[in-house]
Amino acid sequence: MGLDNVAVHWPRTGRFYDPVAPAEFVDFGEIVDMPRISAPTAALAELIAKTGTVRATAYTELVDLILGLENVLYATENSAEDEDPVIDPDGCSWIAEGVEKFVARHRPFGEAVTFESVSEVLRSLLGDGRLAEQQLRWLDSRLDKLRDESGESGEPPQWNFTCAELSVLAAFYRRCAERGFAVYADA
Repeated sequence: MGLDNVAVHWPRTGRFYDPVAPAEFVDFGEIVDMPRISAPTAALAELIAKTGTVRATAYTELVDLILGLENVLYATENSAEDEDPVIDPDGCSWIAEGVEKFVARHRPFGEAVTFESVSEVLRSLLGDGRLAEQQLRWLDSRLDKLRDESGESGEPPQWNFTCAELSVLAAFYRRCAERGFAVYADA
């Protein structure tokens, strides 16, 4: 079982969140027919168009690294007793903006998004900051942790994304933010 991010109406009414009708995302289906679209990008766009859902498991490590937090797509900033695992519209906007900025900065490095290219892009972003040395140390420790977690004796995760796929991912969260939807993290 994995993590799904499901578009829901915000705020909830009653005890449960109501899922957003897939018709709100139907235009994502047009992406599937674009020339030279990769299979993973088409699959993501088609799933969003049909269900208003993102199978978020594959993106969690990458999004966490890009945004500098942990378990962003799990919506676990609050304890389970305090609040439902929901990303509100402002949170959706923040996620979309972070992924969009990352994609824009990644384009000069090519269309393929790998662990190595992500490292290069983030180094270039953090190297210009006011606290560059501290942020680069954080990045190095986070990259080392991801290598250790991959279970391949220090080998990096085998990420195989494209900028187009991440753009579709960002567009899902952007759509939720713009229309006032939230995202329920269903694990």
